[in-house]
Amino acid sequence: MTVVGTFGLSVRDEALEADVQAGLTAVEEGLLEATKSEVAFITEAARHLVLAGGKRFRPLLVMLAAQFGDPYAPGVVPAAVVVELTHLATLYHDDVMDEASVRRGVDSANTRWSNSVAVLTGDFLFARATQILGDLGPEAVRLQSLSFERLVTGQIQETAGPSDDQDPVDHYLDVLSGKTGSLVAVSCRFGAMMSGADETVVDVLTQYGERLGVAFQLADDVLDIASESHDSGKTPGTDLREGIPTLPVLRLRDRAARLGQPEDIALCELLDSDLSDDDRLAEALTALRTHPALEQARRDTVRYAEDARAALAPLPECGAKAALLGLCDAVVHRAG
Repeated sequence: MTVVGTFGLSVRDEALEADVQAGLTAVEEGLLEATKSEVAFITEAARHLVLAGGKRFRPLLVMLAAQFGDPYAPGVVPAAVVVELTHLATLYHDDVMDEASVRRGVDSANTRWSNSVAVLTGDFLFARATQILGDLGPEAVRLQSLSFERLVTGQIQETAGPSDDQDPVDHYLDVLSGKTGSLVAVSCRFGAMMSGADETVVDVLTQYGERLGVAFQLADDVLDIASESHDSGKTPGTDLREGIPTLPVLRLRDRAARLGQPEDIALCELLDSDLSDDDRLAEALTALRTHPALEQARRDTVRYAEDARAALAPLPECGAKAALLGLCDAVVHRAG
């Protein structure tokens, strides 16, 4: 048994592992090439998060999906570079919107330089992704455009919040489907499509990616509260401090509204207070770590991971399918 990538995916097929490792190595080279500019400062800023590492979750999915066709097809690695560049660009923008100070264990770009530099660097990465995408054909451009539209729509919906007649939990899950699920889904679609896999296989892997993407983000929500270290690449409690309504918090508020228990109401009031105070933030984290709302969020994560697993049922048994099933387990493990 060996492990592929920093995500910790166990693979028992040596040939598959070799293919995936070679593909991810080529992606790293492609990322460095795509973030190189004639302006030295742009290169430094654009490579800031590339060099900080990361799980390369989306490129990994491209490589595994490509196993259902020709994994050596010329469009596979460039497609993986495109989805990772797109993901990185959104991180630069997210850190500005969230006023985050740490990303992947290093200072966020907005902290190291400024909000303007972070936003413009994200735009630069989008531009480089589009250049690569242009060589992959009009269908790839169309699919990436649709995915990016969904991603941005999800971000706008998150910023606007739910309407008066919309359940906040349902709204949040819709947000995640667009904001996170869309790019993970297109990663699987690109891998299968670029490898020449059958259209039915492409559709199955796209559905899997969407569901896995939501599960992956829900696991991050749980980690932001449950982790006592920087396991998620961010400072624990970052989402709480910034007032971002992640699923554990939404589950808490729903419970408080339904049951009216004093301790739930008091915890909601604490979350509504100024959590820039380290002591208050620590108190909130401690309370949430033992609250039933966190366990409910874990169950939600498991449900989406199991939905992703179920989506793979039509695919033939092979090493790549086993690895994709393993990712479902890995996501659940991250959520504890």
